[in-house]
Amino acid sequence: MRTEFRLSGSGGQGLLLAGIVLAEGAILDGKNAVQTQSYGPEARGGSSKAEVVVSDDDIDYPKATDPDFLLALTTDAYKTYGKLMGKGLIIVDSTVCLDPAITARTVSVPILDTAATAIGKKVVANIVALGVLGGVSGVVKQATLEKAVLNRVPKGTEDLNLKALRAGFELAAKAAKA
Repeated sequence: MRTEFRLSGSGGQGLLLAGIVLAEGAILDGKNAVQTQSYGPEARGGSSKAEVVVSDDDIDYPKATDPDFLLALTTDAYKTYGKLMGKGLIIVDSTVCLDPAITARTVSVPILDTAATAIGKKVVANIVALGVLGGVSGVVKQATLEKAVLNRVPKGTEDLNLKALRAGFELAAKAAKA
């Protein structure tokens, strides 16, 4: 089974790292995974996109052609990539302005607010988002994703990032009930 993810937002939000961690978690879970990324010329503030393909089989093409999951942390990312969603689920931050012309199923989740308020650090919004994606998709076990986070985050920030990841899984559980 092949599952495709597109993580999008603006540069500096850490979505490229989130994509890398998601792919690593899938590999640790015994699956095949590939991660690709692109971003605008601006290091911060420009658009950024990471794509992750996870499969039980060999991956013959590394790009997400028809994502099962789109994560959009900005309105621009939502408008750019949401209109391309033929199937799957769009997960947007609650600050994103929804567009009625985008008809794919969309769930709004307070990712940025959770990072800033509940965790106390906006910088971990990418890890909160990763927890939401992991929880909603079920493609990687939570314990495995925790190991992947610990492998990739800066030393001294492990507890903060695990708290952020777990908060994302909690948001996913609430979204599933809604």
